Amino acid sequence: MKFRPAALAAALAFVAAPALAEPTTYQIDPAHTDVLASWSHFGFSRPTVRFGDVEGSVTYDPQNPAASRVEVTIPLSGLQTQSAEFNEHLADAQWFDMAQHPTATFRSTSVEAAGENRLSVTGDLTVRGETRPVTLDVTVNRLAEHPMRKKPAAGFDASVTLKRSDFGLGAYAPAVSDEVQIAITVEAVAE
Repeated sequence: MKFRPAALAAALAFVAAPALAEPTTYQIDPAHTDVLASWSHFGFSRPTVRFGDVEGSVTYDPQNPAASRVEVTIPLSGLQTQSAEFNEHLADAQWFDMAQHPTATFRSTSVEAAGENRLSVTGDLTVRGETRPVTLDVTVNRLAEHPMRKKPAAGFDASVTLKRSDFGLGAYAPAVSDEVQIAITVEAVAE
């Protein structure tokens, strides 16, 4: 029996296609993931708050982005500012009310391709008991074997602008800007 190279390649592609089309679920690495928020403070400065200890998973299918999903929990105890006093200030009832609302969450509702290595990820963000839809602009940084863990890994950057007032955090607006710029970087590894 004689095999034609084109027929063999087509057969191998058909057999391999289901494996390539499978979405991969990655667990977020909190040591290499950051969520940063910045805003205008009376026009004098642009303070930044870092939300660390991010937990969750990213399921990503590069062949079918619509099959992808994101689930993230941000323990607000991981909030860090430039001073311990400001950390305590943001933890109180006027701001994040961490005693009543110790976490923020994001659950995707749709993922769409938005160009080469770009995604539009829409989901429900819950902060301080308020849930609002938000859309993240996402860049797929890299999909490869992690050099240290020897497992599939993924890296993403994302950004979004939110209104503090949508989440019950609107004190002093508009002098302190209602709009907050969020910058996210995620490293995640398949388990």
